[in-house]
Amino acid sequence: QVQLVESGGGLVQAGGSLRLSCAASRSIFSINAVGWYRQAPGKQRELVAMFTTGSIVSITNYADSVKGRFTISRDNAKNTVHLQMNSLKPEDTAIYYCYAREAGKDYWGQGTQVTVSS
Repeated sequence: QVQLVESGGGLVQAGGSLRLSCAASRSIFSINAVGWYRQAPGKQRELVAMFTTGSIVSITNYADSVKGRFTISRDNAKNTVHLQMNSLKPEDTAIYYCYAREAGKDYWGQGTQVTVSS
């Protein structure tokens, strides 16, 4: 099992930046997939950014709506995944969840609120 704890959410004006962090309870080096989802009020949870590690390569995926503005990164030594969010828009307002998948099991953090004012 792995526990995930997010931090770094808050209120920011449009055009501003925030950096989210996700601390895992153990090593993330071998986890198959780790990244971020978000859920806005009245909407389904959606993928934001994800590292997917296969047997040969590691793939990074971003939602089209955040490409060029958000950057996902990982620090394996600190068991941490970050999401740098720049040029934030009001439509980025949501609860952001850290996610990990290993051995067929899904793990979620408790979420952190991001609010972007216009």
